[in-house]
Amino acid sequence: MKLLSTASALLLCLAPLSASARSISFFDPAQAPIKAENIPVEGDNPLEYCPGSDPSGNILEIESVDLFPNPPLPGQTLTINAKGNLKQRVEEGAWVALEVKYGYITLIKQNADLCEQIKNVDLECPLEKGEMTLTKEVDLPSHIPPGKYSVHADVYTKDGVKITCLDAHNIEFKVRS
Repeated sequence: MKLLSTASALLLCLAPLSASARSISFFDPAQAPIKAENIPVEGDNPLEYCPGSDPSGNILEIESVDLFPNPPLPGQTLTINAKGNLKQRVEEGAWVALEVKYGYITLIKQNADLCEQIKNVDLECPLEKGEMTLTKEVDLPSHIPPGKYSVHADVYTKDGVKITCLDAHNIEFKVRS
C-alpha cells in the first residue's frame, strides 16, 4: 500500500524524544499549568518524537529530516532527505506499529515488518550500525482527500528494543485549485 510505504519511509528516518513539564504551585498565580512539550525532529518536517519517552535510549539518533515540498502536495513528487545514526545493527524481524488517521478516523492501524517496508525506500535488512543517509522521491497520488492527517510510528527490533518513536500531526492536504 503506497500510503503505508510513504508513512513508513518518512518515519523510519527519525528518532529520540521526551516530555517535560513544569510543576504547578497553588500559591503563585503567575505559575504556568502543566503542559507536555513534544520535541520536534530537526529539519523542515512535521515530525516530533513521541511524548512520554526518552529518545536518548533509542537505537536510531535522527540528525535531520527535510521534506520538499513541505507540506506535501497531492499529485507532486515528495522528496525526503534524512540523516541519522544507528547505534546497533537492525536485523530481520524488526517491526513498526503504525497508525494513520484522517481527522479522528483511523485509516491504518497495524504492525508491519520493518524490513519489508524499508524496501520501498531502497533499503534492506540488516541495517548496519553507523551513519545513515536517505534520499527518496515519492510520487504522491493526485486524489488525496483534503483534510488533516496524522501518523504515529513506534519502531522496535526483533527483541523488542525501541529503535524510535515518531508522530506527525496536522499534515494537511488542501483542495487543489
